Amino acid sequence: MFLTISTTGSAERPATDLGFLLHKHPEKAQRFSTSYGTAHVVYPEADAERCTAALLLEVDAVALVRRGKGKGRGGAPDAALAQYVNGRPYAASSLLAVALSAVFSSAMRGVCNARPELPGRPLPLRVEIPALPARGGPGLVGRLFEPLGWRVGAEPVALDGEFPQWGDSRYVRLVLEAETLTLAEALRHLYVLLPVLDDAKHYWVASDEVDKLLRAGAGWLPGHPEQRLITSRYLSRRWSLTREAMERLELVRLAEADDSDVEEIDNAVAVETEAEEKPTPLAVQRREAILAALRAAGASRVLDLGCGQGQLVQALLRDPSFTEVVGVDVSVRALTIASRRLKLDRMGERQAARVKLLQGSLAYTDKRLRGYDAAVLSEVIEHLDLPRLPALEYAVFGAARPRTVLVTTPNVEYNVRWESLPAGHVRHGDHRFEWTRDEFRAWAGTVAERHGYEVEFVPVGPDDPEVGPPTQMAVFVTAQEAKAA
Repeated sequence: MFLTISTTGSAERPATDLGFLLHKHPEKAQRFSTSYGTAHVVYPEADAERCTAALLLEVDAVALVRRGKGKGRGGAPDAALAQYVNGRPYAASSLLAVALSAVFSSAMRGVCNARPELPGRPLPLRVEIPALPARGGPGLVGRLFEPLGWRVGAEPVALDGEFPQWGDSRYVRLVLEAETLTLAEALRHLYVLLPVLDDAKHYWVASDEVDKLLRAGAGWLPGHPEQRLITSRYLSRRWSLTREAMERLELVRLAEADDSDVEEIDNAVAVETEAEEKPTPLAVQRREAILAALRAAGASRVLDLGCGQGQLVQALLRDPSFTEVVGVDVSVRALTIASRRLKLDRMGERQAARVKLLQGSLAYTDKRLRGYDAAVLSEVIEHLDLPRLPALEYAVFGAARPRTVLVTTPNVEYNVRWESLPAGHVRHGDHRFEWTRDEFRAWAGTVAERHGYEVEFVPVGPDDPEVGPPTQMAVFVTAQEAKAA
């Protein structure tokens, strides 16, 4: 990973003042140990007219994988995905942001004991980063940096210069220029926005990240037009942390508008004021909608097809009206996790008699699945390749043929409401497709007609007047059952 910071000067104000601000002498090459490698600081050029400081971060790819394991604390998903062969150690990311903070900590705080007049002085600055992941493209780079006073050059990097038809990668070559910013402001911008553009961090995001964000964002983040996007991405979309940060940023904005201290504004709110209710997660709303539909259908013996880690099975078991619950999944690992979640090994005899976990593929008929009141396919069909859907349709609607079938799937039209989801992307990397409401209704109508079912559609989540709900649910009932009702 490589980054340069350059400035220009004159005999009266030499550019080599940059060395005082960074606390790194231009005539020395220095190295610093980090958790994932070694940072080097050198000056390719240093005279009165022009001075450039270069930060080179040598990442230990082995340490990155061994520490991260691809998930949880210290997770580095892209590194774990490709193990030791990947581009992560060569592109600016949260690793470089952390190195900036560690190597230039005094400069970032605006401290210079040797020349105390320097930190508050704006400099003509030029920052260059040869390879920066930018999920959102050059347009997002401009939206993040330009409101802060930077002139932005973000040139997309081709996937392969020999094959231009392959298009551009998600990396850009970044050049930032400004004359009205101090070095401390510039470093704080980079510290926050590099991982925001990458949309990933190499470490677990805990509650202390909110304090880090607010410290580095002081003076610029409260009024930034992309404040919500920056906050959400920086905190890895952890809803509780994002909400806390947004509330504290709003207090800062109000305090600045009222020329008061944040503490005064915060104390003005009565302690007994009822806290704003947290929005119910979509996954919970989906399970509640499924449970309500099953109860309305009078189902007591239920199949959860593609049960995953057993969240719906667990919810069904809490309701004694469901006398038998069967979870089916092709993944042995998912069934193992579901078994642990349900504590099957410690479950009482009566409760254990109500539940079974079966390994099976929904692409094949399975006589074990016949004779049930209802079957649920919750967020399952979009994980199949479209040519394999007819096999699932026959296995469920033709062979197993429960009286009621519930199918939920994402509504792709709603994706524009997810601010953290880049345009054109699906919600999960394993989704083979995501349908519009019309596409889902057409598919469900064809299935119902082919197998003798009636179908109705139920919105799940907030039903946006323009783009519909985030999740769409189809409720299939056999024609005989529908007539009887």
